[in-house]
Amino acid sequence: MTHSPSTNLRAGRKEWTAFAVLLLPLLLVSMDVSVLYFAIPSITRELDPSATQQLWIFDIYAFALAGLLITMGSLGDRIGRRKLLLIGAAAFGLASVTAAYATSAEMLIAARALLGVGGATLMPSTMGLVRSMFRDDKQRGQAIGIWSGAMAGGIALGSVMSGVMLEHFWWGSVFLINVPAMLLLLVLVPLLVPEFKDPAPGKFDLLSVPLSMGAVLPVVYGLKEFAAEGFSVARLAFVAGGLAVGWVFVRRQRTKKDAMISRELFRDRVFGAGISLNAVAAFATMGSAYFTTQYLQSVLGMGTMEAALWSMAPSLAVGIAAPTSTAIAAKVGKGPVIASGFVIGAVGYGILACTGTDSLWLLLTGAAVSASGIVAVMALVSDMALASAPAEKASSAASLLETGQEFGGALGMAVLGSVGTAVYRSDMPDSAPPAARETLGAAVASADHALVATAREAFVHGMQYAAVGGTALLLVTAGVTVALLRNTKAQAPAPAPEPEGELVA
Repeated sequence: MTHSPSTNLRAGRKEWTAFAVLLLPLLLVSMDVSVLYFAIPSITRELDPSATQQLWIFDIYAFALAGLLITMGSLGDRIGRRKLLLIGAAAFGLASVTAAYATSAEMLIAARALLGVGGATLMPSTMGLVRSMFRDDKQRGQAIGIWSGAMAGGIALGSVMSGVMLEHFWWGSVFLINVPAMLLLLVLVPLLVPEFKDPAPGKFDLLSVPLSMGAVLPVVYGLKEFAAEGFSVARLAFVAGGLAVGWVFVRRQRTKKDAMISRELFRDRVFGAGISLNAVAAFATMGSAYFTTQYLQSVLGMGTMEAALWSMAPSLAVGIAAPTSTAIAAKVGKGPVIASGFVIGAVGYGILACTGTDSLWLLLTGAAVSASGIVAVMALVSDMALASAPAEKASSAASLLETGQEFGGALGMAVLGSVGTAVYRSDMPDSAPPAARETLGAAVASADHALVATAREAFVHGMQYAAVGGTALLLVTAGVTVALLRNTKAQAPAPAPEPEGELVA
């Protein structure tokens, strides 16, 4: 009995069943981004957090997730993607129980941080395993298309699920829904998912861990603060400092023999294009979400639960778009379909630019069209980038894709949000209260109906300007895509290593 390469690259029933199991952590990690939307009033009553603590309860999860993605992707390639997935699932489940029964704001913040650490292990591990299990180009594209659609749907589902749970249970129940799924994962993954890891990973570069976090966290924090509070020198300093550390990190990865990130990934033009295009797609996704969620609640006056239910409507189109785009790309090539996805996204943004203060269906149509095009792009560029990366570095490649996505999303909220805010403030009368001139929410909270009407028109005007900017960006990116991928044919992926311990006669 000896190891021998498989002659059949196509995945069978076992791989697809394992893939269905791997969708569980993906859904839960993406749901946890939005699961606190309804729970925060109850948490405020029970734990009495300060304003700063309340912000950290929301933000610490995303910061821990973004800061550790690169580290966990590299670690998964070294110790085994399945092993890291199981460790992360256990940590995620434990943190969920701790968060559910937290007795203080500090305890809840710590639990949310641990949830972010667990999420950082789960995301690159699942995508790396998908890359390894599906060695047939067409099947891998289908799997990543479903993966992308599930991630987008999970974010929308999280807020609705938390609302349903809070109708019947206490606030901690929004965290306990993670526990059964993680227990199921811990039982089924060892039975269904084979282990994959880099057979010659080299030494782990400990210094690159703080460097990667020092590059990612200040930039993401600064961009989020730009979106929420506007420009300041201090926030600019955070972004500049993060970029400086990022330069040091990249230089170390390109020159050190046993770097955290393989030098092969930096040299690959297709992989680099995939990260860049995926970041632009995330920019468009989060930029759109920044306005649509506020529009539903503050312009149309919907309650949080009603707004969350309506916001799920575009997800129906998204669920179809990603698998369909991979099927089309298998026939005509990824480049034309990726460029078309950006054009479709631009059309959706163009529809958003036409909305008024009472345009629910126009808004939902624009959001659905834009999301369909963008999710199709994300599915195809993820597949393209992973296919170009060495199979033994799949988790590292996935972590870089997801980190670029975090950057793009934060930048989308900062840039398009700043455009909308600038127009809003310009349109608001000087006689309006200072708070109302800053945000639509403050204006809506006032009892002045004339002021509220003016503020809603100003917000929509700002959204229109931002949507025009988003349209232009996506059309330019479509043209850049054609140029970048003109001579790039869909590559057959390098054969993944055989699963550890699988003996073939």
